[in-house]
Amino acid sequence: MKKSMRPDEALKARFEHDGLVFPIPVLEADEAAQYLSSYEAMVAARGGRLPKAFNAKTHLLVPWLWDLVHDPRVVDVVEEVLGPDILCWGTSFITKHGGDGRYVTWHQDATHWKLSSPEAVTAWVALTPSDRNNGCVRAVPGTHHVQLAHDHPEDPNNMLGRREQVVADIDEETAVDIVLRPGEMSIHHPLIIHGSEPNLSSGPRVGFAIRYIPASIRQLDGLENSATLVRGRDHGTFVLEQEPEGEFHPEAVKRHRMVLRRGMSVIFGDAVPPAEVNGGALHEGQKLDPSV
Repeated sequence: MKKSMRPDEALKARFEHDGLVFPIPVLEADEAAQYLSSYEAMVAARGGRLPKAFNAKTHLLVPWLWDLVHDPRVVDVVEEVLGPDILCWGTSFITKHGGDGRYVTWHQDATHWKLSSPEAVTAWVALTPSDRNNGCVRAVPGTHHVQLAHDHPEDPNNMLGRREQVVADIDEETAVDIVLRPGEMSIHHPLIIHGSEPNLSSGPRVGFAIRYIPASIRQLDGLENSATLVRGRDHGTFVLEQEPEGEFHPEAVKRHRMVLRRGMSVIFGDAVPPAEVNGGALHEGQKLDPSV
């Protein structure tokens, strides 16, 4: 008789085969509602939109997001895939407003990450329902084994920071809708082909994306970057980031500005000169963390 796999073994096997796993319950419904309320209050306090610079590694500015990045219910899942020594390489809120026409082209996350290996997990935590009507993430299972070429057509409705898209024909019939309820999470590989369509509903679709990598990974091309040690042992490959003293505390904001400059040099390279990162501000339409 064939021996059955433990739940953790089954999750890792599914991730390795498909390049994604969902839905994974991580937060209670009332916790997800509280996170959403806190996010909405944070945005309302800033004129209705979170400044783009603050939507990159936001966990370094907001203590409750630092806690979410370290939440054992999230990290335990990630450990099954990446092993015991884990860094958080990036975070961002992914918000689509109803009827705004914004979408995400078919792409692979790792295209501009410049990491020594495409070993990573994006944990996408839903704070609102995420479904086909409001532009949920769509992915093509099994497409995470090869890095494909991308081009960068200019389209202001494309939410990606570099407007990247796969230079290949995608059979959309093979794509799956990553449907999540508030408090549920998906995890996906940085090379899986994925994208999302516009939000056709009347309300926002809000998720929080957390990029985890093994602590043994390093940044290529002699670039210096920083990361948050989440679990296990530091391997000395990144400058380690610090927990914020309070929500948008002045010292945390000052450190975050330096972190942002490092990250911009990685993602954008020559496309965005460092001088354009003025006091932590990005140009309209650009994000440090390309996401869906």
